Amino acid sequence: MSHSKHANSTTESERDLTHFGFKTVKKGEKQQLVNQVFTSVADNYDLMNDLMSMGVHRLWKRHFAAISGAQPGHQVLDLAGGTGDIARLLMPRVAPDGHVIIGDINAEMLAVGERRLIDEGFFGQFSTCQLNAESLPFEDDRFDLITIAFGLRNVPDQQRALNEMHRCLKPGGRVMILEFSHVSSPMLEKIYDFYSFKLLPEIGQAVAKDRDSYQYLVESIRKHPDQETLKGMLEKAGFELCRVTNMTGGIVAIHSGYKT
Repeated sequence: MSHSKHANSTTESERDLTHFGFKTVKKGEKQQLVNQVFTSVADNYDLMNDLMSMGVHRLWKRHFAAISGAQPGHQVLDLAGGTGDIARLLMPRVAPDGHVIIGDINAEMLAVGERRLIDEGFFGQFSTCQLNAESLPFEDDRFDLITIAFGLRNVPDQQRALNEMHRCLKPGGRVMILEFSHVSSPMLEKIYDFYSFKLLPEIGQAVAKDRDSYQYLVESIRKHPDQETLKGMLEKAGFELCRVTNMTGGIVAIHSGYKT
């Protein structure tokens, strides 16, 4: 009897664990650690993305927005949308009557995005909301489209976040996820690993004086579920017609699914 109790408690404690880069931490701790990373890099975030992707992230994001299905009048939630990159691309597509809510757990990231978008003339077309993707502060069936770009891997309980996205979408609504993924070619993987683990942290130190945050971001990519695993998680959350589109040899992938 005592043995089975011990086995159950082990399973429960394992369920409370997740990864922060290559370290194992409690789920409750990860959010705080991720927050510290993004508070640290908020002002350099777009520069960081340029460094991590050699500038290609801008093309990935443009393609992501182009195939999102965003229409005039749509209500959109862009999660982990901090600096406003995706919102900037979606707002013209949902204008004049649509609206984009930029959700992020990090206040500094939201502040950077809000300042930029207002400066660029998007006042009134968006709002910001500090939130946790695992517990969205919105009613059921609210949004036509939910997007998350390069943010899902930083969420401690990704399945819970996907479940929440499904809940908040209208029937017929769509989820779109853009995320670093798993490279398909062994040769490309070697080059990518060298660039990621050897060069990027050095560049992060030289440019942003922040080696540790860049090291975490590289490690977090490697710990993120591969294409098929994430597709299975979407299906588990209740999404249908789930699709995966690889870009740049699988360095990134777009996952999508519909709520029926």
